[in-house]
Parts: sequence; structure tokens; C-alpha cells
Amino acid sequence: MGFLAQFVITAFALWAATQIVSGIAVRSMPSLLLAALIFGLVNAVVRPVLVLLSLPLTILTLGLFLLVINAAMLGLTAALLPGFRVDGFWPALLGSIVVSVVSWAAARLFAGF
Repeated sequence: MGFLAQFVITAFALWAATQIVSGIAVRSMPSLLLAALIFGLVNAVVRPVLVLLSLPLTILTLGLFLLVINAAMLGLTAALLPGFRVDGFWPALLGSIVVSVVSWAAARLFAGF
């Protein structure tokens, strides 16, 4: 899938998380788009390192620790961007689940285009 399509899907997924999860908020549309870009970069650069370092714990928890890593990536995005806010661990965890599910569904829906 192209960069632009992935960017739009990520922006939509982050927007969905702000609508569904109380504790996640975005100030404006430009902040949402910048959050999608930063979230994509964080997932491309930082997430693989964390996944590798936490591999024993991930295996021990049968993959459930990946949800914590995803929540950390959402929290890191919020820490890097003042216009995007995540109010703690539980909103980050729920938000990461929403972002993952919405991104997966949107990618499947638009895979044929």
C-alpha cells in the first residue's frame, strides 16, 4: 500500500480513536494530520526496537505485551506533539486497540483499489 494511502488510513484511525476513547483528544485537523505522520514515523523507527527488546516478555504473554508497546507508541506521539493528547495508560491502551482495528479494517476495505 502506498505511503499516502497508509497516511490517510492512519489519520482516520487516530480520528476514530479521538471519537471513541475519552482521554484522547486532538486540537485541530492539522494537528491530527501531523499526529498521523509522527505516529507512522514512531511505529517505523521506535516500535521495532521495542518489539525486539521485549521479545521474551511478548512470548511469555503470548503476544499481549504488544498491546502495551502499541499504547506506548501512541503515548510517545502525544508527548512529541502538543496538539495531540493522551491522558494516561488506559486511554492509550484503548486508543491503540481502536487504531489497530480501524487501520486493519480500512486497509482491508481499500486493498482492492
